[in-house]
Amino acid sequence: MNVRTPTVKRAASRAAAITAEAARPDRKQAILLAAEKLFAQHGYHVVTIRQIAEEAGVPLALVGYYYGQKHELFHAIFEHWSHTVEARLAGLAAVDIDPDDTRTLPRIIEAFTAPVLTLRASSEGEYYALLVARELYHATEEADRVLRAYFDPLAEAYIDALHLALPHATRGQAAWGYQFALGSLLHHLNDSRIERLSRGENTRADPAVAPMLVNFIVGGLRAALPRPKTPRANKTTPRRQKP
Repeated sequence: MNVRTPTVKRAASRAAAITAEAARPDRKQAILLAAEKLFAQHGYHVVTIRQIAEEAGVPLALVGYYYGQKHELFHAIFEHWSHTVEARLAGLAAVDIDPDDTRTLPRIIEAFTAPVLTLRASSEGEYYALLVARELYHATEEADRVLRAYFDPLAEAYIDALHLALPHATRGQAAWGYQFALGSLLHHLNDSRIERLSRGENTRADPAVAPMLVNFIVGGLRAALPRPKTPRANKTTPRRQKP
């Protein structure tokens, strides 16, 4: 009698069950959404694959079947939303960058912030926007991989645009300006303390304050990187001739 037969049968049964589950395309999407939600709420390092499977309502093995290890699932979330980065780049490309036009800088910042605020206010993109605001601040290997692959090209494009709009500044100064602008945006996405500090008057990540956020960032950039003052021409008073 072969004592290994029950083990083989159990393994075959599990494999058949996973294959049957994998045939349902909604399962793959459910795993991605569950991971996105849990990572956004609790942080990447706190959440386990088992918790993601339970949130998605799928067998534990199915998470690995579709996405591999946890860091690969984390990366897959950003790949899924990569079209939002492309949309922000397209918005920037539509801006006519004229350093002499006072509307140029607000248009660049609006192209930078508006798509993200819209995403944060939507039921589909709420957790993704929160995930970006929460996780990409942390200097982890997973976050750095995502930043380099998806967000560094975006940052480079916006820094170049800021440098063109503020030609009196160095590119290094424009890079600082971008980082300060990013900090304001991410804090707005993630912060809930405003509800307490405003005594209930304000709500977190309120998209209605988008113009105020744009004005705040633009005002900060102009104050930090002011145009050099044009020297006044010296006026000479003609001497009176002696009679």
